[in-house]
Amino acid sequence: MLNYVKIWSIAFFTKTKLKTVGGENMQKFKEIMENLPPELQQEVIDFANFLLATKVKPKQKKLRMSWAGALKEYKEKYTSLELQKKALEWWGD
Repeated sequence: MLNYVKIWSIAFFTKTKLKTVGGENMQKFKEIMENLPPELQQEVIDFANFLLATKVKPKQKKLRMSWAGALKEYKEKYTSLELQKKALEWWGD
């Protein structure tokens, strides 16, 4: 049995023009898939995975704050602008 949910999500997130979620387009897609031989069904799945990998942006990760406070020892010694310049110097090494 085909994984229609996976293929539907690929189609939905690649911004194909699905009129309604689970509507006519999805029913038409299911009918087409059911009429294809197994090797062509696999090609459709592979192509959908290709679209997912190349066209859909990955979910953006949350920023890590593990670096917070790492420069506090320089708080009294430098202004924020000077710290920015100093950080650029350190990164350049």
